[in-house]
Amino acid sequence: MDFWENLWGTIWFFFWTFAIISYFFALFAVVFDLFRDRQLNGWAKAAWFLFLFFVPFLTVLIYVIARGQGMAERSSRESRQYQAETDDYIRSVARTGSGASEEISRAKALLDAGTISPAEFESLKAKALSSSSYTE
Repeated sequence: MDFWENLWGTIWFFFWTFAIISYFFALFAVVFDLFRDRQLNGWAKAAWFLFLFFVPFLTVLIYVIARGQGMAERSSRESRQYQAETDDYIRSVARTGSGASEEISRAKALLDAGTISPAEFESLKAKALSSSSYTE
């Protein structure tokens, strides 16, 4: 084989590899969207899966054309929901203020108010410092 045959063989190999990988990405996107779609009833989902099994390339193309807008909306909504849940979790964890400095400042406020004695303050302070060494 000469250089040009090797070059064209390599180009075709990469083209078909890219095409097959792209198809599988589209196929999985369609399958995940079918599971995510709550407006589509079970029989319609079963029909789409049946067509995906017997006529896969054409079905993926038709699905993306017919339901592509809904796919994008569902994906975007799910992404926003996950981001909001993550943000809420981060805020709840950051806001707790359960560090040693927060506990010591609360104990100091109790000491200043006369609610606890200096010995109790030192005990709470030691407890806060010993527990913070494991969590921070």
